[in-house]
Amino acid sequence: MMNPDLKMFDLSGRTALVTGASGGIGLALAGGLARAGARVVLNARRKDKLEQAAESLRAQGADVRTVSFDVTQSAAVAEGIASVEADVGPIDILVNNAGMQRRAPLEQFEEAHWHELMKTNVDSVFLVGQAVARHMIPRGHGKIINICSVQSELGRPGIAPYTASKGAVKMLTKGMAIDWGPYGIQVNGLGPGYFKTELTQALVDNAEFTAWLVGRTPSRRWGDVEDLIGAAVFLASNASDFVNGHILYVDGGVTATL
Repeated sequence: MMNPDLKMFDLSGRTALVTGASGGIGLALAGGLARAGARVVLNARRKDKLEQAAESLRAQGADVRTVSFDVTQSAAVAEGIASVEADVGPIDILVNNAGMQRRAPLEQFEEAHWHELMKTNVDSVFLVGQAVARHMIPRGHGKIINICSVQSELGRPGIAPYTASKGAVKMLTKGMAIDWGPYGIQVNGLGPGYFKTELTQALVDNAEFTAWLVGRTPSRRWGDVEDLIGAAVFLASNASDFVNGHILYVDGGVTATL
């Protein structure tokens, strides 16, 4: 029998949609939510990678579905969310994880890349969040988790547009919480620090950068994607019913220190 105090973290019977879930942090979060009892719906653009990701979770016993649509296109988002609601069930939990990075000195940053980055990192959160909230509002409950970053607070050379985008996601999260909180919806941000994923492997392999990062991080290591799961389950569960508009940084202490 489950301890009553732990029951508030149980996601059994709930449906969670995770965008950008074909690998990395998105796939790890989906797996963690599934292990907490949720049915998970993975979203990405590439159907082949999406199905591989789904099979990897099914092999662990997860209840997994997939839905492929472009999170930056409003018509595709509306159609995709409607299909999940109709074919899988009401979306109880949304994780807005889809995102990208572009690196270049700001004076050399291409305008096209600026717009691409903003569409992927900011527009997607607005479009998917709004589409899902329109279904959650009449039901009077829901959990939305927007993936922020330590770059929602801190800058680094060569990534000013990314920092701007993640700062925008932080404030959009607060705005969503303010507008949708009265309908019983909690909207919070999850802010990863530096994590080992396929997208950061080049940095992991850079001995100079890794030495700098480990020395800069109070926990003295890179993050592993599994480190994010407890925070995600908390924000997706009844345990966070009075937590709204908060950004929870999981960063080994990077945002706490100079």
